[in-house]
Amino acid sequence: MQDTNEVVVLRLGHRPGRDERMTTHVGLTARALGADRVVIAGAASEPKATVEGVVDRFGGPFAVETVDGRRAFLREWDGVVVHLTMYGLPVQEIEGEVRAAHDEAPLLAVVGSEKVPFDVYERADFNVGVTNQPHSEVAGLAVFLDRLFEGRELDREWADASHRVVPKETGKLVESVDE
Repeated sequence: MQDTNEVVVLRLGHRPGRDERMTTHVGLTARALGADRVVIAGAASEPKATVEGVVDRFGGPFAVETVDGRRAFLREWDGVVVHLTMYGLPVQEIEGEVRAAHDEAPLLAVVGSEKVPFDVYERADFNVGVTNQPHSEVAGLAVFLDRLFEGRELDREWADASHRVVPKETGKLVESVDE
């Protein structure tokens, strides 16, 4: 069984050669905004390696996994399933109910790319829309995670980092943690 507080992002429909960058951004957004791991349904060695490299440099814990298909993973998930879709109920109207469900069980946030099969809509405990307008799945995931964690993820500390970003008014600075 999963940890009750765990938040996992399942990326559906990864198309090698076409979705490399978007899948990478799903993983990076999941990590940065509070999820514990991302699971990519499909062959995605390049996005997996990129996100793992960020975890190595900027800290974790955060895991990246790949699975052959979504069906078995969804069937075996023991917790709350939230499908992020523009056809779902507005996040601002359902976020409290989702948060309460997550208090009792681990949460799986499902993020699609191409047309999502109807069985995903049926398996979901919540079909949640971040606006009902077409937009990026990365944007939807970011807004959803921020609403789920009520902004607490923005102050998250990272363990085992070798590098860190130093906030600056202008310019940019990444330094070694040893400095």
